[in-house]
Amino acid sequence: MKITAVTTFVVRMPLLIAGDAPMIGGQARTAMETLLVRADTDAGISGWGEGFGHRVWPATRIVLERMIAPLCIGRDPTAIAALMLDLARAVHGAGRNGPAVYALSAIDIALWDIAGKIANRPLYQLLGGSPRADLPAYASLLRYGKAAAMEARIAEALARGYQLIKIHEIEPGIIRAARRAVGDNIPLMVDCNCPWTVARALAACRELRELNLEWIEEPVWPPEDHAGLARVRAGGGIAVAGGENVGSANEFHRLFERGALDVAQPSVTKIGGVTELNKVFALAEAHGVRVVPHSAYFGPGLLASIHASAAQAQEIWIERFYCDFNENPFGDVINPVHGRIAIPQGPGLGADPDPLLLKKLAIDH
Repeated sequence: MKITAVTTFVVRMPLLIAGDAPMIGGQARTAMETLLVRADTDAGISGWGEGFGHRVWPATRIVLERMIAPLCIGRDPTAIAALMLDLARAVHGAGRNGPAVYALSAIDIALWDIAGKIANRPLYQLLGGSPRADLPAYASLLRYGKAAAMEARIAEALARGYQLIKIHEIEPGIIRAARRAVGDNIPLMVDCNCPWTVARALAACRELRELNLEWIEEPVWPPEDHAGLARVRAGGGIAVAGGENVGSANEFHRLFERGALDVAQPSVTKIGGVTELNKVFALAEAHGVRVVPHSAYFGPGLLASIHASAAQAQEIWIERFYCDFNENPFGDVINPVHGRIAIPQGPGLGADPDPLLLKKLAIDH
């Protein structure tokens, strides 16, 4: 079997917005964009992958189309480890993190989708199986910057059955309002998105310690300040989570050796795909670190995260970016029900995008 083509698609899904538009990267967002990849083979089997998109999808797409796709043509898609190593070495000059690794992630996910389809088994079974039919999902709210707007979304998420809530806020007053809104018995996480110096992060932890947060996520800028994260973990009194900006299992190994994280959050679309994500699970287990993957996606990235998590011995929480769409190419498979998300049972990732919706929502730049 040989790879015959690698094709990219950028999909823009308009958000259903009630009230204030959420903020991502400091800008109001009315739609979500994702970069999908399809790898075709001469056996008529295609696999779908996803590279980190959001605001940087143009760079990831260029690396995919100009550097990586040509190197995939004619290669055996079932020899995943060998192909991914060759690709990583070929493009390492473009960076060991960022768009080059995001592009590699998309290819790796697509290869695992093909592997599952060849075996006619869901991916999680190839990765070790699972005793569960579903996993707990947490509502990962977008940033609103206003307590009232955030409280409305929290109330909605709780009404839908979510028992785990994360907010993307940095103002102490808003975070306190979130704790009041969820109550004392619902785990509450705070994702800061790397805003602070180490000193400011420690001060924020002192302000928030009484709220009994499940974790504080990425409190320090820059995210690769491993020593700074370790200082916050040692002195802040709140569990520290991070890792969505980490580009390899090797970097996670360094984080673990520094004692920088209580919760590791590898992102399958940013770290090198399922292959690298599995390495992080193994390293984390060896170091006694909990893993809750970053999976703020709505297609192959989310599905691959579910499969890899389902194959672990412990029950893993699944992040679901808390937003709704009128239409999305992957349908209800990406939507939790009563706070739990089903492990897809179809071959490979368990779902391909609806071709009509893919055509309708795809944009071309």
